[in-house]
Amino acid sequence: MNFDQPAARNPVDRLLVVGQPHDRIDGPLKTTGTAPYAYERHDVVANQAYGVILGAAIPKGRITRIDASAARAAPGVIAVVTHENAGPVAKAKAITARLLAGPEVDHFDQAVAIVVAGTFEQARSAAHLIRIDYQREPGRFDLARERESAVKPKMEDPADTEVLNFAGAFAQAAVKVDQTYTTPDQSHMAMEPFATIASWQGDKLTVWTSNQMIDWARRDLSEIFGMPRGNLRVVSSYIGGGFGSKLWVRSDVVMAALASRAAGRPVKVALARPQITNNTTHRPATIQRIRIGAGRDGRITAIAHESWSGDLPGGQPETAAMQTRLLYAGANRLTSHRLATLDLPEGNAMRAPGEAPGLMALEIAMDELAEALKMDPVTLRIANDTQTDPEKPERRFSQRDLAGCLRTGAQRFGWERRVATPGQVRDGRWLVGMGMASAFRGNLTMDSAARAAVDARGKVTISTDMTDIGTGSYTVIAQTAAELLGVPLSQVEVRLGDSDFPVSCGSGGQWGGNSATAGVFAACMKLREAIARKAGLMPADARFADGRVIAGTRSFTLGEVAGRAGVSVEDGIKFGELTKTYAQATFGAHFAEVGVDAATGEVRVRRMSGTFAAGRILNPKTARSQVIGAMTMGLGAALMEESIVDTRHGYFVNRDLAEYHVPVHADVPRQDVFFLDEVDEMSSPMKAKGVGELGLCGSAAAIANAVYNACGARVRDYPITLDKILRSLA
Repeated sequence: MNFDQPAARNPVDRLLVVGQPHDRIDGPLKTTGTAPYAYERHDVVANQAYGVILGAAIPKGRITRIDASAARAAPGVIAVVTHENAGPVAKAKAITARLLAGPEVDHFDQAVAIVVAGTFEQARSAAHLIRIDYQREPGRFDLARERESAVKPKMEDPADTEVLNFAGAFAQAAVKVDQTYTTPDQSHMAMEPFATIASWQGDKLTVWTSNQMIDWARRDLSEIFGMPRGNLRVVSSYIGGGFGSKLWVRSDVVMAALASRAAGRPVKVALARPQITNNTTHRPATIQRIRIGAGRDGRITAIAHESWSGDLPGGQPETAAMQTRLLYAGANRLTSHRLATLDLPEGNAMRAPGEAPGLMALEIAMDELAEALKMDPVTLRIANDTQTDPEKPERRFSQRDLAGCLRTGAQRFGWERRVATPGQVRDGRWLVGMGMASAFRGNLTMDSAARAAVDARGKVTISTDMTDIGTGSYTVIAQTAAELLGVPLSQVEVRLGDSDFPVSCGSGGQWGGNSATAGVFAACMKLREAIARKAGLMPADARFADGRVIAGTRSFTLGEVAGRAGVSVEDGIKFGELTKTYAQATFGAHFAEVGVDAATGEVRVRRMSGTFAAGRILNPKTARSQVIGAMTMGLGAALMEESIVDTRHGYFVNRDLAEYHVPVHADVPRQDVFFLDEVDEMSSPMKAKGVGELGLCGSAAAIANAVYNACGARVRDYPITLDKILRSLA
C-alpha cells in the first residue's frame, strides 16, 4: 500500500478498539517473569555454552602480544577467540566502532577476546588469565579541548543552514541572549543488558538477541561476516529496554557468533553491567552556543544555534540544533553542527537524539530571553509560534498545536500562580519555583510490512519483525488488527521480532508505533479484501464486526470463510512524498515545580505536568506510560545523569547503577499527562504520530528553569548538581 495521499476515512476511525486504554497483552508474561528475553532462551537450542568477553585495557593503541595459553588450559574452557584466530571480521557500514579489536584498539573496553566454557563461572575465571601487551598511543578525550579542531560533518540533513542575514539582524536586535550551554555524555542504562545466544547450523547462523531493528541487525551481520542475508536469522521477541543503544548489533552478537563457530556449539553471552558503558554506545556530550535577538514585543528577529560534539573517526554528530530549524519563527536564522574526533567509546543514538540535548539548551535560552523582555515565558513562546517551516515558509506543518499545548498545559498546571521574580516563594527551608519549556520531536515514518492471517477458528495472527522494547508494540498492533477485522483482542495473536517475518520499521526514533501499525493496517486491509472475495462479497460493501464479515443480508464468521486452509496475506506501507510536502512533527509543553534547599542547594522536583499534541493516540494507557517514563528520564538528565570522563586514561569512570545516577521512586513526583485531541491525515492511515520520545524533549529544561525561578541560580552546565547551584548563588 502506498501512502502518498492524505488518509481518508477508514475502519480505524470507528475507534472501537484503537484509541482505547487497553492493558498491555504482554503484561502478564513480564510481571510473572515468563517473557523470554534473549539470555533466558534455554529452550531454543540445546547444549549452550557460556562466553565471557574481555575488553581492552587502553583507550587507543595496538595489541602487541596476546598470551591465552593459561586461559585455554583452564578448567571447562572450550575455546578462546581473539583477532588472531577469529577469521575475517569486517566493520558494518552503519556502525562507527569495530566490534572486535585487533591489532588496533579504538577505545577502552573494546572487545579483544572471548572465552567459552561449560559454565559462566569457568569462562569468567579463565578470561582473567589472558595476558595482553599493548602499545598505547596518545588519545583525545576532552570535547572542550578538541572544540577548535572540530569539522563540518557529512550528514543526511545539511550540517549547517542559514536564512537571510543572522549577524546583521542580531546586531540590531533590541534585546539579545548570547549564552553557551553544555550537556554531558550520558549512558542508556537499560534494565536488560546486551545479550545473545548464537548457533551455527552449517553455514547458517541464528542469533537470539536483544535488538531493536531486526532487519538492520541482519544487514550488519551480513556485512561483518561476509555472508548472504538469507543465511542469517535474527530473533528478538522481548527487549528489556534499549533507548537507541540496541539499534545496531553490538559486540555481544558478534563475539557470540565467533565463539559459537570456534566452539562448535551454541554460545550465550551477556555483557556485565560495568562493561556496557564503555563497550557499547552513549549519548555524546555537547557544547551549544545560542544567540537570540528579539524586538521589545518579544518577536524573534534573529536566532542561531551552534553545536559541537565528538565521536570516533567516521562517526556522526549529536544533532542538537535540528529542532531550532523548526520550532520558533524568526526571519534571520543560522544553525550549525561541528564534530570533533574523540577516542572515547562510540557516540550514537539515545532516546530523542538531537532534540533531547538541543532543547536542554534552547529552552533555557528562551527563558533567559523572556526574563530580559520582562515577558511571561508561555506568552513569549506563543508569540513566536508558526504554522510554516521557518526555513522554508512555503512548507506548512501538517498539524501543529504548540500554542494549544502551551495554553492547556499552563491552565492544568496552575501557571498563573508563578511569581516571576526568583527566590520569592518559600516553604520552610525550601525555595519553591516553577519552570516550563516547549516540547518538540520530528515525526519520522519508515516503510513497514506484516503478514495477516485468519484460521478456521476465526483467530487472527499478525506476524512482523517489529520489536517491542517496552513500548507496547504487541498491544497496539493487536488493537489495529482487532479494529480492522472486527474481532476481540483475545482473538488476535501477535508474533514479533523474527527475521523470518516480513520486514517492519523496527523500534526507534519514535517511528515504531505509527509506522508498524500502518504496515499492519495495509496487511489487514488486504486480508479484508481476500476474505470478502472468498465469501463471494464485494470488498467495498463488506464490513467486519463481531467476528463476522457482513454485506447486506449475508453474513459469515471469519472461521467459516477461512476454512481449514485459512487465509493469509502480506502487505506493507510505503510512505511517499507527504513527509516532504508537509513539515511533520509532534509538540508539547512541559511544566515543573521544584524545591531548592536554601542551605544545601539540594533540588527536589515536586510535580511535573505535560500536555502533548501527537496525532491520534493509539492507546492512551500505554502512551501515558511512555510519556511519564520520558519525563522521568528528563528529570535524570536535568539533575543527575552524567557519564564522567577520565581525560587522563580515556574512559567513562562511573560504570554501574551505583555510580551512574538515574531517578528512583523517591525522586519522581506526581506527573500529570494530557493529550490534545488530534488526528494527522498526512502522517499515516492510522492518523497517528510517535510519542515515546516527545515526553523527554524539553522536560529537563523545564526543571532547570524552575530551579532558576526558585533560587536565582542559572545553571547552564548540566546536570544541575548542588555544587553548581551553590557556586551560582555565591
